[in-house]
Amino acid sequence: MIFANKALLISGWETDVRIAVEDGRISSIVPHAKAEAGDVLVDALLPSIANLHSHSFQRAMAGMTEVRAAGRDSFWTWRELMYRFMDQLTPEQIEAFAALTFMEMQEAGFASVGEFHYVHHQIGGTHYDNIAELSNRIFEAAKITGIGLTHLPVLYTYGGAGETSLVEGQLRFGNDLDDFNALYEQAGSGLAQLSSDAKMGVAPHSLRATTPAHLKQFLALYNDGPVHMHISEQPKEVSDVEAWLGARPVEWLLDNADVNARWCLIHATHMTKAETLNMASTGAVAGLCPITESNLGDGIFNGADYLEAGGKFGIGSDSNINISMTEELRTMEYSQRLRDIARNVMVVGEGSVGHTLYTNAAMGGAQAMARDAGEIAVGKLADLVAIDSTAPALCALADDQLLDGLVFAAKDNVVTDLWSAGRYQVRKGKHIERDAILATYKQSVSTLLQSI
Repeated sequence: MIFANKALLISGWETDVRIAVEDGRISSIVPHAKAEAGDVLVDALLPSIANLHSHSFQRAMAGMTEVRAAGRDSFWTWRELMYRFMDQLTPEQIEAFAALTFMEMQEAGFASVGEFHYVHHQIGGTHYDNIAELSNRIFEAAKITGIGLTHLPVLYTYGGAGETSLVEGQLRFGNDLDDFNALYEQAGSGLAQLSSDAKMGVAPHSLRATTPAHLKQFLALYNDGPVHMHISEQPKEVSDVEAWLGARPVEWLLDNADVNARWCLIHATHMTKAETLNMASTGAVAGLCPITESNLGDGIFNGADYLEAGGKFGIGSDSNINISMTEELRTMEYSQRLRDIARNVMVVGEGSVGHTLYTNAAMGGAQAMARDAGEIAVGKLADLVAIDSTAPALCALADDQLLDGLVFAAKDNVVTDLWSAGRYQVRKGKHIERDAILATYKQSVSTLLQSI
């Protein structure tokens, strides 16, 4: 049982809330109750937000690409450095890096993760004896940390728009449709070893990494469950796809695929207003990664028009340069303010920006992950996060200001407790397996640095 001084329910904030969890789901909610012996006592309880887009192995290279070289740095120069780093990684290191990443996500308030997993093969592209070896390593990391996982194996067949060949740094990603089908089947066997809330979707990497014909076949085969896809992240990507297919990426995709509520379009940074409104009307989720999009110089999502049109969104930490639930949300809003020279942009009409950002991200992330969560209600997965509203950044605020304080004034250290589908993984701000995960991570990094 969990007893919260206050909890954000569908009806709003309630006080003295006692919540029962059975088989990973919320079985009862009783406001205005009294704590009983054995209850876990917390201050303010919220539905946790899903981290809908992660490349966990990139966590270990955080800070390695922040030195300017000759010429103009961009996403594309960063990508070359990432490829060289990734080409050194062993299965054991990938597991250790994923475990650290997932642990840090939970300590920051994310109960679940969508792992957009595209490193499949050995260095040079040779398959492992089990083609899903590296997916299984992600599963082990999820098992160690207890995080809720939606695994998204990636189809990556070509190196760029127009069916260009994979370059050396991409060989570990490459699969044709037959190889991907084999990988998906083997990964499904590994996923079955996790808790029942674990899911698997699919991720055609981007329009530039496949072809129209292959994408059509792929979507016909995988016609159920989440579909995640990078789209319109960079101006060069937009111009390359337009030159090849005769339309901008979002425009082309919406005209040629049944984009609907099971889709999550990652970044969608460079869209016209028409594309923005059309994407919002599909019911798909925009997978926004504001910290990474800032770090890579991607650009700014057209948030105001999208939200006004009823568009759904969630947040992810993508490159994991800095894993922070609060900073992802505030960076989203601040990017809008800087572009528009305005304040309080991400809200329709009047109201709390923090509440809008938090609750929309919670619901949008759950949808994108096919995860029955996103709100505190009977029957929902117990993806719950507790924060300390007595912390200095929050203690002066009324309940209806608390999410504004969390998003704009607090740091992630206000997170005290976290449950992933009822698994009580973060207690008093620390993950229950923190020491072991850190020790393995540090050893793995040490070994990796000797080989670079």
